[in-house]
Amino acid sequence: MSEPPIIIQPIDGLQTATCALGEGRPVLTLHGWGASLRHFWPVAERLAPNGYQFHLLDLPGFGQTQLPSVPWSVADYMRFVLAYLDHCDLQRVSILGHSFGGRVALMLAAEHPDRVQKMVLADSAGIRTPPSLKQQMRALLARTVRGSLDMLKLDGVRTRLQASYNRRYASTDYLTAGPLRETFLRVIEEDLSAFARRIQAPTLLIWGDQDADTPLWQGRQLEQLIPDAGLVIYQGAGHFSYLERLDDYVRVVDHFLSNRS
Repeated sequence: MSEPPIIIQPIDGLQTATCALGEGRPVLTLHGWGASLRHFWPVAERLAPNGYQFHLLDLPGFGQTQLPSVPWSVADYMRFVLAYLDHCDLQRVSILGHSFGGRVALMLAAEHPDRVQKMVLADSAGIRTPPSLKQQMRALLARTVRGSLDMLKLDGVRTRLQASYNRRYASTDYLTAGPLRETFLRVIEEDLSAFARRIQAPTLLIWGDQDADTPLWQGRQLEQLIPDAGLVIYQGAGHFSYLERLDDYVRVVDHFLSNRS
């Protein structure tokens, strides 16, 4: 596999890592949380010769793209993607999204249906998992303890207990988010079910049945919510099902995007 020819250019005020490959129907890729455009490069290399022009970019705060100066929401990322499309004079594109990139794509397709022709979303985020009763009780207890320590001005004890709590219960994405931690908390709180219902673009959902990050039930729910959607399940695959089953994914995506209906 070759290296992507990355170009750094200003997009909406942020120095942005971008890459374009091929000639033909425009396809935009949106990577997942903690990933980069490199995760879709194997897909672009295989599909570009079939008559597609691939556009890959590192979303702000990831890869080689500049970190936003303030915490962002999904809507902020959507506006950034729109700025990229306008910068490249791309009026309408098909979108390949994974995980967090799928979350951004869902909002974009709902809010700007004229800009999205088709979508293929792999193990997409966007459906909020309701906390279990156990998680709710644990969070309530933690808030109560933190409040008591704040009243007693025991800041050192509070900090140590919070760090211990995070190590035990917080997700890997949260623990490794660094300066994007507030952004992470914002985006995972957003449930995009209402946006999914408004999507007009034909949508193909790809899911690994062993996905522990965005479980299969979320894919089934998106299939029900999006008016024109179908779900393909890869047995034995996890959260990166599109890379784990790359040959199958490329074949299915090519068929879906090349179909004129």
